[in-house]
Amino acid sequence: MTASTALLRYLLGFVLLILGSFPVAGQHDWDAAIQQVLPQTLKEHRAFVSLPNIPTNRADMQKNLDWATAAFKAQKFNVRLLESSTLPILFAERIVSKEAKTILFYLHIDGQPVNPANWDQADPFVPVLKRQNGQGAWEAIGWENLDRAIDPEWRIFGRAAADDKAPIMMMLTAVKLLDQEKTTLPYNIKIVLDPEEESSSHAFLSTLDQYKSVYAADYLIIMDGPAHPSNRPTLTFGCRGAATCSITVYGAKLPQHSGHYGNYAPNPVFALSHLLSSMKDEAGRVTIDGYYDGIQMTPEVLALMHSVPDDEGEIRAGLVIAQEEKVGEGYQESLQYPSLNVRHIETSWKGPGLKTIIPEVVTAHIDVRLVVETDGAKQLDKIRRHIQEQGYLVLDRDPTDEERLEYPKIAKFLGDPGVNAFRTEMDAPFGKILRSALEKEFGQPPVSIRTMGGTVPIIPAITTLGIPAIIVPMVNMDNNQHNPNENIRIGNMIEGIKMCMTILTMGI
Repeated sequence: MTASTALLRYLLGFVLLILGSFPVAGQHDWDAAIQQVLPQTLKEHRAFVSLPNIPTNRADMQKNLDWATAAFKAQKFNVRLLESSTLPILFAERIVSKEAKTILFYLHIDGQPVNPANWDQADPFVPVLKRQNGQGAWEAIGWENLDRAIDPEWRIFGRAAADDKAPIMMMLTAVKLLDQEKTTLPYNIKIVLDPEEESSSHAFLSTLDQYKSVYAADYLIIMDGPAHPSNRPTLTFGCRGAATCSITVYGAKLPQHSGHYGNYAPNPVFALSHLLSSMKDEAGRVTIDGYYDGIQMTPEVLALMHSVPDDEGEIRAGLVIAQEEKVGEGYQESLQYPSLNVRHIETSWKGPGLKTIIPEVVTAHIDVRLVVETDGAKQLDKIRRHIQEQGYLVLDRDPTDEERLEYPKIAKFLGDPGVNAFRTEMDAPFGKILRSALEKEFGQPPVSIRTMGGTVPIIPAITTLGIPAIIVPMVNMDNNQHNPNENIRIGNMIEGIKMCMTILTMGI
């Protein structure tokens, strides 16, 4: 080795040593940082879940709001409670700059009612740490296990452990960790905690006009609901709306003895069954004129939907069905069309046992899941017109005796247009930013769902505020949301914190 070569290598090593002493943009060890604070996060989550949060108990809800207020203030948020028609809305914000963009995060702090008798623990509001044994059953373990090696497959059971207190804890922990590493947030953060999401969000919706400027933001992220069953980071770009209606068909004016009047007095159950069967073909497609009008999907959108790692065979096995309806090609595509579902049928006799009668009346209660291309009132009008085309006199009341004598086919139709759907286009700039940031951090594209099947009560807020919205669900799909034995998988808590840190540091 020549002297000049040796000198060159020495200088290169010295330069690399100097450069290595400076932080490089994009380099971090979030996994190690999360593991370090995880025991404390889970203990704080335990305390949070220990607070009963049923909205009908105002005193309990105030304790939850007080807890959250203190927690967000500890992370340097400006916090205030906004008056509503019922319970106050917790609003927290951190303003980086008036010139910076703003993201509004929506979460909820209330939980579903409980029936303790149906839970596998004494009190749904006394959280229990559990692990799965060799037989697949969940068994309780002591909380002191959090001070040892934590298994990500362990779960915390309790009401609201997942829905929606886990995402609140994920957000608080993410902000804490970023503050500890002195990361400057690239945009303003606004956070809303809704105290009545599980009962139609009346409180939050009542504040929209008064506090529209307070909620103003460039983008809205809704942190609620379960991730895809694969547990990959998930982005949901919309959800279906919901309209409802009922169809009542009439027979004789009073229930009749089936021996005396069988073969003479018409049974309205059969009339209604013929009417309902005229609305769908055997493959499950709605045959009402114009029901699917306006539904179009580009090849790019179809490709994104078909990239969702659904196992159709597993879905059918879980439902225990041999064949699915053929409205769309696969599960994701089927959600892009409005549905027509008979959710309940009732006749005049509701007592115990069976009676040999011909019912005088039968009612079908129907729900219609809406997509962005369909309006609730217009879909109900299409159903009403279809009933008329089948030869029925359609009323919005019970028929008179004179009408019963004149018209052989009478139906009472009552409808509620409900709430329409929302959807942010998958190729919108904000969606691309989120997808790119999560793919870079997690090493694979997030699962991108165009429309989820359910309906969230804050759709009117999205419309009123006029903010592009994306749902970022983080809890495990099998969390028993709204049901007994609700739980959060610790692995989802870990990944959720990391997702929050990714979102909070992405450039917009």
